[in-house]
Amino acid sequence: MRIIIIEDEKPAARLLQRKLENMAIKVECMLHSVEASLRWFKENPHPDLIFLDIQLSDGLSFEIFEEIEITSAVIFTTAYDDYALKAFKLNSIDYLLKPIDDQELQVAFEKFKMRIPSKEQVVLDFNQIKQFLVNPLERSYRKRFTTRIGQHLKMISVEEIECFYSENKGTYAFTLEGRNYLLENTLEDLDQELAPEVFFRISRKFYVNINAIKDIVSYTNSRLEIKLHTYNELPIIVSRERVKAFRDWLNTH
Repeated sequence: MRIIIIEDEKPAARLLQRKLENMAIKVECMLHSVEASLRWFKENPHPDLIFLDIQLSDGLSFEIFEEIEITSAVIFTTAYDDYALKAFKLNSIDYLLKPIDDQELQVAFEKFKMRIPSKEQVVLDFNQIKQFLVNPLERSYRKRFTTRIGQHLKMISVEEIECFYSENKGTYAFTLEGRNYLLENTLEDLDQELAPEVFFRISRKFYVNINAIKDIVSYTNSRLEIKLHTYNELPIIVSRERVKAFRDWLNTH
């Protein structure tokens, strides 16, 4: 079985290699850019499995598949658990969110052994991935949520919501009028349901509305704290691994 890793962060690539070796899985080579990957695929038989980071030093990894018809199975490795991830999971073997958990790595590899996609499936996968990454605004997103209040159902427009957050295994929407509403959705459900130009997932616990941000201040350990116009219940902290993506989102939208 031939396996390669495509990952621009060399420490992360070496760590993944060690984890696989601990599972008695040998990695043939590690590639760190789109350009290097293109050269390698042109000169070598395609592997059985690719552990693939999404954002490489010189572009997005799907650019590799635009130039070369890859027949390998793919397991995504990414630091971003945004709305596109569920699309990846539907059509690829699996995705692993960094830092990669040993048990999740084992489960993903078992999935690979049970289901190896055909060449036609791989081409479809990356065409769909490209659509999610390049044309996210062409998708339709949730315009409202419903919540039960006693015997009644209340509709909440997304324009009214300052943030979504999880607490005590529940997911809540906090509105401009200062009300909390318990939703049936999880934050993971929202990954594909919220317009990315309006909402950003700053941590595992919070989504924030860009229009509700009042102030952004420096916080400990290179993190950021967000102040919203109305919400003031829990500290809203941008996790360190999401700070760069959050800054890019602010500059883009």
